Amino acid sequence: MTATEPDPSALPSDPAPEVVHGAPVTYSRGEKVVHPSRSDYVRVVKALKADGFNQLSDVCGVDYLTNGTRVLPDGVAGERFEVVANLLSHSMRSRIRVRVQVPESDCTVATLYDLYPGAEAMEREAFDLYGLVFDGHPDLSRILLPDNWEGHPLRKDYATGRIPVQFKEGTAR
Repeated sequence: MTATEPDPSALPSDPAPEVVHGAPVTYSRGEKVVHPSRSDYVRVVKALKADGFNQLSDVCGVDYLTNGTRVLPDGVAGERFEVVANLLSHSMRSRIRVRVQVPESDCTVATLYDLYPGAEAMEREAFDLYGLVFDGHPDLSRILLPDNWEGHPLRKDYATGRIPVQFKEGTAR
């Protein structure tokens, strides 16, 4: 090492990536987003609830079949589907989003029903419209579509226009 070369031990190192309860973190529109694996999903959400995130405001599905522009942290591989849970802490005036990657070949993720009973209807909607299965859910049945409906209409590969829209004749004004 010459006098003009900096001492490598004196150089600042890259900061470690941010994690919450072992799950990598990104930010979206100023909001913290946690990316646990499917196997860590319930554990991380349970820990967040213990941290004060006592309200589950939403659980929804996302189909990324034709959209490759999402931001994921290093080490998290994008899958076709994603389950997104939004948690609120009123005492901290904070919110946090939890995004779990769900592969097309096994569209199953654990339910949050035992932690947040209000997840029941939201998970049924994601099941009905995307075909996402919530393991341990007490009544995973269709909530918006008839029981005999075939397919999941919010999937990007669902054929559009399969059922013609029927209109009633209106009265002229």
